[in-house]
Amino acid sequence: MYRLTFIAGALVGYVLGTRAGRERYEQLRKGAQKIAQNPAVRNTAESAVQQGRSAAARAADSVATRFGDRLPDTLAGKVRALRDGNAPADDWGTSNT
Repeated sequence: MYRLTFIAGALVGYVLGTRAGRERYEQLRKGAQKIAQNPAVRNTAESAVQQGRSAAARAADSVATRFGDRLPDTLAGKVRALRDGNAPADDWGTSNT
């Protein structure tokens, strides 16, 4: 996991810092698209999203238990939605991958 993150960061840094021109940029972009469309990569990303949502729900439960009525109404509504498992798909920065 950390190795993949490092490699992705290195590639992004190279693309942003390169002076190799448009042709090299297009090669890198096509390679990144090919990797992103790989079913194994997509499954891993979806698994990470599910784990993140699960962790967010656990954190929401912990926050609700500790702070209860002291939460602002807007935040309390989001915490309730996470606890009930029916948070909107576009909430909390999530996306459909």
